[in-house]
Amino acid sequence: MKKLSGVSASPGIVIGKFFLYQGNEFHDIPRYAIGKTQIDSEWRRFLAATEAAAADVRALHDKAVQETSKEKADIFQAHLMMLEDTEFQDQIKKQLEADRENIEWIVSDISRGIVSKMVSSSDAYLRERAVDIADVSHRMMHKLLGVKEFSLADLTEDVILVAHDLMPSEVLAMNKDRVKGILMDMGGRTSHTAILARAFGVPAVLGLSTVTREITTGDILVVDGGAGQVIINPSKSVLLKYQDAIKQYQRKQDKLLSEVDLPAETKDGHRVCLKANIEVPEEAEAVLHYGAEGIGLYRSEFLFLTPGQAAEEERQYHAYSSVLKAMGDLPVTIRTLDMGGDKVSPNIQPADDKNPLLGWRAIRMCLAQPDLFKTQLRAILRASVHGNVKIMFPMISGVEELEQALSLLEEAKAECLQRKQRFAKKIDVGTMIEIPSAALTADILAQKSDFFSIGTNDLLQYTLAVDRGNEKVSYLAQPFHPALLRLLKLTIDAAHAKGIKAAMCGELAGATFATPILLGLGLDEFSMTASAIPMVKRIILGTTIESCRTLAEKAMGCTSYKQTDTLVNAWLAEYFPSK
Repeated sequence: MKKLSGVSASPGIVIGKFFLYQGNEFHDIPRYAIGKTQIDSEWRRFLAATEAAAADVRALHDKAVQETSKEKADIFQAHLMMLEDTEFQDQIKKQLEADRENIEWIVSDISRGIVSKMVSSSDAYLRERAVDIADVSHRMMHKLLGVKEFSLADLTEDVILVAHDLMPSEVLAMNKDRVKGILMDMGGRTSHTAILARAFGVPAVLGLSTVTREITTGDILVVDGGAGQVIINPSKSVLLKYQDAIKQYQRKQDKLLSEVDLPAETKDGHRVCLKANIEVPEEAEAVLHYGAEGIGLYRSEFLFLTPGQAAEEERQYHAYSSVLKAMGDLPVTIRTLDMGGDKVSPNIQPADDKNPLLGWRAIRMCLAQPDLFKTQLRAILRASVHGNVKIMFPMISGVEELEQALSLLEEAKAECLQRKQRFAKKIDVGTMIEIPSAALTADILAQKSDFFSIGTNDLLQYTLAVDRGNEKVSYLAQPFHPALLRLLKLTIDAAHAKGIKAAMCGELAGATFATPILLGLGLDEFSMTASAIPMVKRIILGTTIESCRTLAEKAMGCTSYKQTDTLVNAWLAEYFPSK
């Protein structure tokens, strides 16, 4: 028996066998010269690979048709047309004859060139189709290199997924009914893989460093997501202990769910609003199960990360509309595209950044590509007639960016009017506070904002200079650091001074240990992973606003996060002794 400790990324306990996923990316495509006499054989290899790839796509197309998924069927039909395109094949053959290099390199080189041109095109349709070229090229490469392609969507039995790292797009693609747990060498609690794991209710432990090297074929694993622990080949007594813990955990969840219809109100009558964060449209109906009073953060970038699908205006419009219809009159806050860092899409031109977390991402990228940005804004505007939508701009660093974004929103409205496309007359527009400069100038940003939403994931990493995806420094990301608490208070006070609400959509909003301090600081709305709502509500129902204000005042006087941790733990022990 061996025990590993990592970062608690998503609560829950699961016992089972593992599946080691090593990804499908090609980092080193071979490149070598060939003789004139080898051209014909290389060309035959290309034709054979094309036919094999086409056969796979036809099978996927037929399956999509049977499942009545017209959108997916249309995607595979487009991929089939690309594989059979004679112009593309002629281009491959000409370069093969001219350069006399192996066919894998020729296909890769030409595909990269086509994708690069498409993503930098002024034509929105061409930019959106780049993802399809990349997908087809990837499929071809598997055939040419003789590597079996595997998608996490193809899992056919229950497993604990183990990987060195996972891209958000890979998590989105996985068969969520079969993945019962996730373990990774890399990552931290606020990485996007962790966020998705919580959204899908999958227990996860990240930042394990060596888990992919510690496991061997046939091992049985116990994953304790809440404790951040993994046990390899547990003893019989340990196995029985965790089997009992699974039953206790389920009983606790059932009890919490019995309170979902109660208002989030303290014992002395202070009312706050609890909302949910979602990543994909399919989550919208599920959030109501946990008592959410709306959606405080719809991470729209995941529409741009779905493998093999481009996020053109119509697809975005239908996605936003489906969420709004599912939520009825409840508010839905859509965050505009927040691409960059660990969220990379092949149909959006990547920036050559030495430090992507501080580079060309989120609102910066959108302002630099107004056509891309306005496409999304028009889709949101058009969807607004189906419900109560709010728009939120991410990564605003100062009022100049906010003004530019608002100006482009007005342009998008004018374009909708010109096209005779209806949209709601009144749509609240908010600013995400996730950069220290935004928090420090919150009084200025409040003049042009209908609401604030604090993104603590980024605010914490930028304030403390901690890469949230790096397990080596994750211990520094302490949410009770005096610097972060001061920025939170500054932001909330600035919002209230202007008469607007201060919300929080970062992971701290769903952390029960932080609930009393956030209440005491005056936070109006908490938005979190839906499954966290019942436990946060339990804390709110069991306390008073006066005790929380007293706690927050004491916390603001602490000189270190350790002092604040001690203070909060003592408070929780007093008010919630059984927690």
